[in-house]
Amino acid sequence: MLKPSPISPTVDFDRDGVQHGFLRLPYSRDDSAWGSVMIPICVVRNGEGPTALLTGANHGDEYEGPLALYELARTLKPDQVSGTVIIVPAMNHPAFRAGTRTSPIDKGNMNRSFPGRPDGTATEKIADYFQRELLPRADLVFDFHSGGRTLDFLPYCAAHILPDKAQEAKAFAAVEAFAAPYSMKMLEIDTVGMYDTAAEEMGKVFVTTELGGGGTARAETVRIARRGIANVLRHAGMLEGAVEKAETRWLDMPSDDCFTFAEDDGLFETMVDLGEDVREGMVIARIHSIGRTGVAPQEIRAKMSGLLVARHFPGLVKAGDCMCVLAQ
Repeated sequence: MLKPSPISPTVDFDRDGVQHGFLRLPYSRDDSAWGSVMIPICVVRNGEGPTALLTGANHGDEYEGPLALYELARTLKPDQVSGTVIIVPAMNHPAFRAGTRTSPIDKGNMNRSFPGRPDGTATEKIADYFQRELLPRADLVFDFHSGGRTLDFLPYCAAHILPDKAQEAKAFAAVEAFAAPYSMKMLEIDTVGMYDTAAEEMGKVFVTTELGGGGTARAETVRIARRGIANVLRHAGMLEGAVEKAETRWLDMPSDDCFTFAEDDGLFETMVDLGEDVREGMVIARIHSIGRTGVAPQEIRAKMSGLLVARHFPGLVKAGDCMCVLAQ
């Protein structure tokens, strides 16, 4: 028999109005024997209708989502809403507080921890609560991402190619409504343990973003996030007002040839800037030896033609790091 979740909410998901509270996870530590991890949550409900679950900081060093969602939680009024909007601006709150991709408590990567465990690590306990308590409530799931400290992306909204074409069509319609500068039919390197996969396997409409990176947020990318999430809620019939349309360029990630990885440590030099066109066989990056002089750099060539949509952000790379991502 599955154990109950140790997380207790201080909000009532079925009560009309606006509630600001916490998901409280008991966490005994050196400086607080009976301490807790307090994950902020907001619920805005106005009668019966669909439910949207909006999350940011699944990875703690990605900031457009929290900036958009903390403001939405502060400003959204029940009379603007039809149904229920659940807002968790910082899903992996320990990582968010630390400014790290993974949790400082257990090094858990939230987006590789689903379905989670009620008796597991802190990260697994949070994932388990979302898996069993929050995802089943939702019709629409929107999870904000960007590149964090190690990647930088063209700002795009994305959904996945799915076996269920009706589910897929709903997701891509929401992507189009978000109206980011780019819209992506997204391919993942590894889907095991992902929040995305958990939501999609439940039949939910799941939408995500990659809005920049470098461990910070830009004014442009925050504007895209704030306008986009309002657009998605309007598209879903949950928020009053019309969708604010903007031109978007659709991109596709057709195969693993989209990705290039470093095979050696060294100094990273990009030969192409984000948004530039790339031809198959073209040198798109170089890795320079830092151990001695007189060594020719390793050339990284594109395995397909397309557009550079993401690149490694720090100046130094390690073997195995993702260096460049292309799309068509």
